[in-house]
Amino acid sequence: MQADWPVPTPAALAHSDALLAEIGTRIDAAGGWLDFSEYMELALYAPGLGYYSAGSQKFGAAGDFVTAPEMTPAFGACLARAIAPLLEPGDAILELGAGSGALASALLDALPGAGGPDVDYCVLEVSGELGARQKERLAGYPVRWLSELPADFRGVMLANEVADALPVRRFRWGPDRLQALGVAREGAALRWHARTADKELAAVIDACRDRGASPWPAGYTSEYCPRLVPWVRSLAASLSRGLLLIFDYGLPAREYYHPQRADGTLLCHYRHRAHPDPFLWPGLQDITAWVDFTAVAEAGVEAGLDLLAYTTQAHFLMANGLLHAPTPDEPVAQARHAADLRRLLLPGEMGETFKVLALGRGVSPTGLPAGRDLRHQL
Repeated sequence: MQADWPVPTPAALAHSDALLAEIGTRIDAAGGWLDFSEYMELALYAPGLGYYSAGSQKFGAAGDFVTAPEMTPAFGACLARAIAPLLEPGDAILELGAGSGALASALLDALPGAGGPDVDYCVLEVSGELGARQKERLAGYPVRWLSELPADFRGVMLANEVADALPVRRFRWGPDRLQALGVAREGAALRWHARTADKELAAVIDACRDRGASPWPAGYTSEYCPRLVPWVRSLAASLSRGLLLIFDYGLPAREYYHPQRADGTLLCHYRHRAHPDPFLWPGLQDITAWVDFTAVAEAGVEAGLDLLAYTTQAHFLMANGLLHAPTPDEPVAQARHAADLRRLLLPGEMGETFKVLALGRGVSPTGLPAGRDLRHQL
């Protein structure tokens, strides 16, 4: 922790200590070592204690990070323009992990003007605490919350910054052995601890290594998300006709597992500070990893979906009118609006690090305006 970082309140520290005690119990029960994916699952989703299960402010200026829909409703307006032509009467929109509810409100406000039909807007939210906040923010909007994926969904599925929060396994490569990186206890603190990788992880990482641009150096460290492919398959099984649209930061496999990316993509967020320590105040910070979009695309195609688009967020938003978004009249609001657009579009901000991938069933490949086509990179 840096000296200028905000220190958690005593109540927040007590909450983190309670989660730390639960994690310690799990480590002891497992023989002194937990795979990192199990730790990440507890840190983010442990009932009543995990980051996404407890009551801390997560989004916006008072939270730990800001998502694109919270920066400006223009993001939702662009999305409305993109999907409105694809929606048929009786279709629904299903948002997976609706965060603060900002995207839902912006999208529902913009759809009528974009020519979209009246739709059934659904939210599937794993966090009861976030679901309660969404219901408060979206009171008055025609939104309903689901407890599971529908069996025969028709319409548009949206996943904005969802896949990056799926727990990942961490590994370290060496010429003589592959190590799984897990978590052990050192007194009251947590620390990284490596052990020889199991056969399942070794087989997966061999495939990842083959996708890299050249051989990995000794000590190369990265991650693999075991839930990513099953997640895509489950969404594909639910989608009878329509579109699955995923926004997230990520890369094609060849770039994800490039030798120069030798420390992987694991990243934590605390009070708008990005840092690499996942053991800092468990339960009080977000833990994420970038998305392997090649794995997403292949899983979708293998499940019978068509790969309709893969592009950068900047290209997608510009193709759907972001630069024509109304400019506020008030000077301070104008400056804030310009800053938001720069952050959404510039390569060093969200413009290129965030990608957009579209999979569909029964949808024309030319029906989605996505800007520059980068599917060949997958």
